[in-house]
Amino acid sequence: MTNSEFLIMAHRGSMGHAPENTLAAFQLGVEQGCNAIELDIHLSKDGEIVVIHDETLERTTNLTGYVNDYTAAELKQADAGSWFHEKYAAECIPLLEEVLDLVSTDFLLNIEIKHSYNGQLEPTLIELLKRKNRMESVVLSSFNLKSLKAIKLAEPDIRIGIIYNVNVVQHREFANLMGVPVYSLHPNFHNIDPEDVLDAVSSGIQVFPYTINDAEHMKLAISCGVSGIITNYPDRLRSILSGE
Repeated sequence: MTNSEFLIMAHRGSMGHAPENTLAAFQLGVEQGCNAIELDIHLSKDGEIVVIHDETLERTTNLTGYVNDYTAAELKQADAGSWFHEKYAAECIPLLEEVLDLVSTDFLLNIEIKHSYNGQLEPTLIELLKRKNRMESVVLSSFNLKSLKAIKLAEPDIRIGIIYNVNVVQHREFANLMGVPVYSLHPNFHNIDPEDVLDAVSSGIQVFPYTINDAEHMKLAISCGVSGIITNYPDRLRSILSGE
C-alpha cells in the first residue's frame, strides 16, 4: 500500500452494519470496499491481545467486569454480537492474531492501543506482529503518547499514529513534539482545517480524521486533502469515491 492511496478505514470494522470489533465486522468492511481497518486492543489476564474497545465488557458482550480480569479462553466464550442483532449471536471477542490471519497484508491495520497495562502490552504486541510478519502493514495508534514513543524507540521501523481530540495550534508541530518520527495524525475531524491538513501532508505526515459517517462531511474531508477517513460506513465512503 502506497502513501498516496486514499484509505477507506473501517472503524472497528463496518460497525454501522455489524457488531464492532468482531470478525464479522472486519469481513464486512472488506466486502464493502475498505482498504484499511481500525481496531482496538486490550490485554487478557493471561497476556493475550484481544480486540475490544472498552476496558470493561458490559456494553458489547454478555459478560461483566474488566477485560483484564478474564483469560483469553474465558473471553472467547462471551457473546459479542447479540447486543447488535440476534443473527450475530455467534460472534465472540477475537484475538488480534485471528484478525491478522483474517485480513490480508494488502490492507493497512490501524491498531489502537487502549491501555499499556504497566508496559506489558507493547512488547507482546511487537512480538506478535513480528511473528505474523505484519510490521510493514500496520500503524499503531493511541491517545497514549508515552506508549507510542516507547514502541517507536524499541522498533524504529514501525509506524505510529497520534489520536487526539484537541484543537492544537499547528498539527504538524504537535507531531514533532513526540521526538520520534510520526507516520500519521488521527484528529477528531471537527478539530482540523484545510490549512492544517496541507501543512501536515506536505511534510510527509498522513492525516486520518475520525469518525466521519455522513456524506457531506466525507466530501468536505476529501476536499481538504486528507489521506483517508475513519468511518463506521465504509460502503458510503466507497460510493462517494467511486462517484456513485
